[in-house]
This record gives sequence, structure tokens and C-alpha cells, in this order.
Amino acid sequence: MVGVTSFTSCLPSISRPRRLSFTKQKPFTMAKMSDDPVREWILSEGKATQITRISPVGGGCINLSSRYDTDAGSFFVGELPIGGSYIIMEFIDFGSSRGEQSALGRKLAQMHKAGKSKKGFGFDVDNTIGSTPQINTWTSDWIEFYGEHRLGYQLMLAREQYSDITIYEKGQRLVKNMGPLFENVVVEPCLLHGDLWSGNISSDKNGEPVILDPAYGHNEAEFGMSWCAGFGGSFYNAYFEVLLSVTAFRDPSVKSTWLY
Repeated sequence: MVGVTSFTSCLPSISRPRRLSFTKQKPFTMAKMSDDPVREWILSEGKATQITRISPVGGGCINLSSRYDTDAGSFFVGELPIGGSYIIMEFIDFGSSRGEQSALGRKLAQMHKAGKSKKGFGFDVDNTIGSTPQINTWTSDWIEFYGEHRLGYQLMLAREQYSDITIYEKGQRLVKNMGPLFENVVVEPCLLHGDLWSGNISSDKNGEPVILDPAYGHNEAEFGMSWCAGFGGSFYNAYFEVLLSVTAFRDPSVKSTWLY
């Protein structure tokens, strides 16, 4: 789901796409730009008969963002400044706070348990981390996906940009030795937020949690940026209470690894 706000990052070089909510999500589209494909989509697939107002909105620094008010509700529209592709989502008015951490923890765990993928790890399209390309080729094995399309690809980009072969070689050794960390562990691909930090967390005007940016991966990958989200005990307690409530079990031989 989409909301609108201005935000800053604890990693200044990485900017953020728009909002994805746990609830009330409508389909979105990405397509080639024609004369006015946004208007065409809103007046057909969006079920609107008239657009009453178009206004710019803040947040992010990669794409141009606008709010389209119509007789069928409001839409968030993100466009590339140079044209090419666009994205349309339901517009969400944010509330005055980030909401309760326990509610966010429960909703996140419910999303991880419900959002399974039969295609494996990845996504239907490649995307970006800020302006940095991110490869999402569907892969059946988590270690292969994480090693090749996450760590490996970023290491390659760092080597090409900074010519630092030492970091690249150390990173490759890590990739090649990840296997033992996942022995006796079954990792199912689930829908992830992917970049869970404070700038990507909010709530709507009813207090329901709102998060941004989906992809499929291992649920523990969700917490790579959580140090920058300010989560407390209530978040983690609520998360694991839901995640472990039915089909989740902890593998006693592997620290911090959860099966579900």
C-alpha cells in the first residue's frame, strides 16, 4: 500500500521506494509509458470516471511522485523523471505515529507465514536498492540466491566501482562457506519487506501498520536493517509468538534459525 511522507535514511546513499501495507492492498501495474498511460489506467482498471486533482508528494529521491484524487478514491503514482515505467498504488494517509510495535510484529509474522512463493526466492522483476540495481532472478535454493544475487552481486559492484579486490575476495570466501550455517534447516521463501528500518515503517490514520518494499526470501533476512528501526522487546515477542504459534520450530543445533 502507498502512503506519503518525507523521510531520511540512516544510510544516506540509499533512497527508498513507496509504501506497502499489510492491509487493503490493491493491484499495481508497471508498464511502458505511452501518451498518458497513468490516466488511462486510472480511468479503466482504477474504476474512476474522473480525475479531480493531481498534486506532487514528497519522499524518496529517485522517482517523481504524485497523488491522483478521483471519484473512486486517491492513488499514489510514481514515475521515472525521464519516462519509461510507472507504478500505481492505493494512496494511504499516514497517521501521526508509527503505531504500536507489537502490532507491527504480529502483522510482519503473519505476512511471513502467509506470503509463500512457489517460484522460489526472488521476484518477478529486478529492482533497485536506492539507485543501485538488485537482481531478483527466481532461484530454488536460498544459499545460492543469497550468495549470488545478494552478497555476490553487491561485491561485484563494489569491486568494479572501487577496485577493492581484497573486500571482494573476503566476501567470496564468506559466500562459499555459508552452507554449514544452514545445515538441517529448511528455509521456505516468504514475502519480505526487505529493508526494515525506521524510514520504511509507519501507520495509517486508523493505527494499522504500514511497511514498504516486497521481495521473497528467508524470513531472517528481514532483520538485517532492524538495528536502524529501533525495535524493542514488544516487537520481537509479538513476532515470534505468531511465527511459532502453529508450524514453527526452532532447530536447537543452529543459533537464531527458525523453521516454519
